[in-house]
Amino acid sequence: MGVPTLGCECQVCTSDDPHNQRGRPSIAVQWQDDSAGQTVVIDTGPDFRSQALREKIRHVDAVFYTHAHADHILGFDDLRPLSFRHPGGLPLYGDETTASVLERIFEYTFSPHAKYPTRARVNLRRLNDRESADVSGVRFQRVPLLHGDLPVGGFRFGSAAYLTDMSSIPESSLPLLEDLDVLIIDALRKQPHPSHANIDQALTWTELVAPRRAFFTHMSHELDHSETENELPPHVRLAYDGLRIPFEI
Repeated sequence: MGVPTLGCECQVCTSDDPHNQRGRPSIAVQWQDDSAGQTVVIDTGPDFRSQALREKIRHVDAVFYTHAHADHILGFDDLRPLSFRHPGGLPLYGDETTASVLERIFEYTFSPHAKYPTRARVNLRRLNDRESADVSGVRFQRVPLLHGDLPVGGFRFGSAAYLTDMSSIPESSLPLLEDLDVLIIDALRKQPHPSHANIDQALTWTELVAPRRAFFTHMSHELDHSETENELPPHVRLAYDGLRIPFEI
């Protein structure tokens, strides 16, 4: 729901610490190849426009979606000005369920009968199970996860992986997460939750995957940044808006 959460006056929501001001989770993966800089976005939540402006993202080469919940897709329409530079359509990747929800909610973009002249120029591609997609020579590997009972996808790219909105990792997905430098993983709060990892569960998954560094994301207003981070091992930190993490892609 974002932090501060609407209508809440708790200690975290009224905190002056900028780390306690958290937009809906999304990341931009950026690298330089032989021709130009590349930018891949994972999820476009309701805060995507302000996040892209803050980070000065002026072009996007592809977008990957983890799942179709509102806090991960409702910034989709803000891709429009960035998509106009893609005559063949900005590549979008999501599983069958996510793609179908995008097509239904944003019917004015995807319908063959739509006549909206400035609709987003996108090319939606299904990416299911353990499939991967190549973006300018970099492989983005879908990692099947469970978000409660809902199958969702994380992504592995180079030596990093992004596993937001998950409560468990199927055993068959663990080989996709070997030898990670960076793991970014869901850690909603301290108390158990039916569809998200809590802090203890995120630490358990981190220990099992054994990355060299881990960052917790998708944190609710029940977690104060500094207090929570002080309780974590040195190689595990809390993510925050605007965080930049170097890694080998």
